Amino acid sequence: MDRLRFLVSLTNNDNDYQIEQASDTEEAARKLGVTVQIIYAGNDAITQSTQLLQAIQSAPQERPNAVLFEPVGSTALPQVARASINAGIGWAVLNREATYVAELRALKKAPIFSISADHTEIGRIQGRQFNSLLPKGGSILYIQGPSENSAAKERTVGMMETKRGNIQVTALKGQWTEESAQKSVRSWLKLTTSQKAVIDLVGAQDDSMSIGARKAFQELSSESERERWLKLPFTGCDGLPKTGQAWVKSGLLAATVYSPPNTGLAIEMLLQNIQNGKDLPERALVEPSSIPALAELRPKLG
Repeated sequence: MDRLRFLVSLTNNDNDYQIEQASDTEEAARKLGVTVQIIYAGNDAITQSTQLLQAIQSAPQERPNAVLFEPVGSTALPQVARASINAGIGWAVLNREATYVAELRALKKAPIFSISADHTEIGRIQGRQFNSLLPKGGSILYIQGPSENSAAKERTVGMMETKRGNIQVTALKGQWTEESAQKSVRSWLKLTTSQKAVIDLVGAQDDSMSIGARKAFQELSSESERERWLKLPFTGCDGLPKTGQAWVKSGLLAATVYSPPNTGLAIEMLLQNIQNGKDLPERALVEPSSIPALAELRPKLG
């Protein structure tokens, strides 16, 4: 039997989580003996849709056995998903809930499911971290992902559920990258409202954006202002070993939320379904955890 081929579409190649997703994909390919191709959408939903349709509509001998993709835009490309399933190509949605999954599963033409970090729980854990780091309350500068992104929305909902009422939030927008958060904070610092703001903690919905915020504060010309900002606790999410976890150990971040990569697991689940007929869940969730553990965060920084 020929080696199965998997196409993995990621949002970009300069976000630490997306880089880890790519690494997880390559490791799964080695372990499972399958062929993978990784493509990047450059944070553009039209580019992503075009790339995937080209692969699905290619000559039969060149098509992948399954597509795994992390959506860029506000939708999980329902028309592209239908085209994939009708062509007999499996479909896995990464880190997004897609309402069309149940309908396309009923066609029984190809395997389809979604697998995601539990983004609401990631937000809840980060809210608890805020409570631990600010036991008397305070104000947070909170850098979110894109407005249309469901992961960003769910992380915000979870955070608001668990943070105490005496913690106030000022929200900025980023694009899951260090550079986008740096630009967002840089722009905010030019506003007169920022000069009057009393901020006690900087939290971001991913680690790279937290580091981007730090870089924006490092640009301040006033040494006293620069030091004041950089002494604040910074937190993020994703908690990958070479980035978020390393930044916690070095002190750049006070805490992060570990969200394991899931492309490797998704490939393994699809492989077992294609080869052995093993059932796929409609939606699988991967559980996050606090780094450091919440019990360790209080005595360290409280």
